Amino acid sequence: MVSLIIGIVRTKAMALLLGPGGFGLMGLYGSIVDLALSLAGMGIKSSGVRQIAASVSTGEQVRIARTVTVLRKTSVLLGVFGALVLAAFSSQVSTLTFGTDQHAVSVAVLSLAVLFSLIAGGQAALVQGMRRILDLAKMGILGTLFGTLISVPVVYYLREDGVVPSLVVVAALSVLTSWWYSRKVHVEPVTMSRAEVCLEAASLLKLGVSFMASGFLVMGAAYAVRIIVVRDLGLPAAGLYQAAWMVGGLYVGFVLQAMGADFYPRLVGAAGDHRLCNRLVNEQAQVSMLLASPGVIATLTFAPLVLVLLYSSEFGAAVDVLRWTALGMALRVLTWPMGFIIVAKGEQWLFIATETAWAVVSVALAWICIRSFGLDGAGVAFFGSYVFHGLIVYPIVRRLTGFRWSAAARVTGLVFAAMVSLVFCTMHLLPTAWATLVGTLAVALSALHSIRTLASLSTIDRLPRSMQRLLGWLRPAGINH
Repeated sequence: MVSLIIGIVRTKAMALLLGPGGFGLMGLYGSIVDLALSLAGMGIKSSGVRQIAASVSTGEQVRIARTVTVLRKTSVLLGVFGALVLAAFSSQVSTLTFGTDQHAVSVAVLSLAVLFSLIAGGQAALVQGMRRILDLAKMGILGTLFGTLISVPVVYYLREDGVVPSLVVVAALSVLTSWWYSRKVHVEPVTMSRAEVCLEAASLLKLGVSFMASGFLVMGAAYAVRIIVVRDLGLPAAGLYQAAWMVGGLYVGFVLQAMGADFYPRLVGAAGDHRLCNRLVNEQAQVSMLLASPGVIATLTFAPLVLVLLYSSEFGAAVDVLRWTALGMALRVLTWPMGFIIVAKGEQWLFIATETAWAVVSVALAWICIRSFGLDGAGVAFFGSYVFHGLIVYPIVRRLTGFRWSAAARVTGLVFAAMVSLVFCTMHLLPTAWATLVGTLAVALSALHSIRTLASLSTIDRLPRSMQRLLGWLRPAGINH
């Protein structure tokens, strides 16, 4: 939550300083970095988490040390490789993205952000794989805080010319914060021959191929959609789309990040036990929906106000695309826990196939919808892509583990879907004042329902006393934990 608040402040500052056009430029540069990371990173961050979590589950200190050692070395090598490749092909990347090679120097400088981000990703994977969740949270907070304190002044003085340096600075600071916390992880010193390092690295990268392919497809689809928006509607429209995308995923991203931080390593450890695996997914889906519901409904209700508060009045035209994006994010909360089953089971090619199908449908829908509905079509396409994702993932996990939604998850899902659908339709059918009133009531009811349900599901005796009293008052009668 602290990282979320700091990120909001940074986004507001960037929007005021850059405007829609400059904000769109920042989004395109960010997409280039993300795409390069997904290719050069070879899925090292996600596969590293999985390998370390698997090593920790054995309790063998030597195995843990070997995995950690190779992870650190491999992250640095991949970072250097990715930076060199992006710098070498900077002219071609600039032409593909902007239709001209005038941005080639800026793209080459972005190679430093790729280097720093991959090194930081390897260190973060170590912290996460060890399930040092508190350190992971602190690392995220400090990285976001320091990045904001440095990047905003850079953009203030340089305006659009400061976008690329600010991205590089943020990545550099992430290396420092991730190193500070990863060094706290004590592992036994281990001596490995070059052949042993290569063998361990091959295992890590083999597993990482599926994550790399997934990351490339997801980032590639986002990159392709931005290019379609720029070519069809212009750079200011890309800025509006970037704003809607960031706001739509702001709160849900907070929930999904929490899901990935601890849920994924736990699911890896339970992958061989289908009953336990399915129970964990159902529990995670239910909690994620309860956490996401108030935020999604609030985004739908207060979209115009949110865009003005987080950006400026120039971004008001992104209201409808933001609402469609929020609707897609609501579906993402449902499909992501199921998708983790495929990864935890190690079904690499099946995972790649589902991600490929989603990426193709996502870009195709964007191409069709943007030409049919303008900028709003980008949001419609995003929502449609996650309808498709849910339809293909559920049968797959049903076959892998016999997965079925539990009664509790079904009830929570129906309440979640009903309230989100009601508010979305209300925003398009009723006058603004009445629609806002209905949405506000829905936010309050959703928040109350979520807090009461979460209080009945969780053990609260380790929380601060003030929060214990609040949740104790909200906890449904007759339930004691």
